[in-house]
Amino acid sequence: MRRSNTERVDTVIHQFLRLNGIETPYNQWRIIQAWPIVMGNTIQRYTGNLFIKNQTLHVQITSPAVKQNLLMEHRSLARRLNEYVGAQVIEDVYFY
Repeated sequence: MRRSNTERVDTVIHQFLRLNGIETPYNQWRIIQAWPIVMGNTIQRYTGNLFIKNQTLHVQITSPAVKQNLLMEHRSLARRLNEYVGAQVIEDVYFY
């Protein structure tokens, strides 16, 4: 027999995160953790520090050639990372 007031576990977790004000920091952490997965090992080798400020992911790239290639697709990278996380967390990616 199924109860009428049951909720999915993921729904309850999202409500808990939102009510306690930790949904945004959690999603930002997930974006940073998703960087090596979405970008792959090749790009990860040239990646230094990552942090998010004002809905922009700041990424340190150690190779000028890789940095130049990534600059051309910064908006699509933001979209891919947001899709991976399943939330609109960042609007842009800035390489330094």
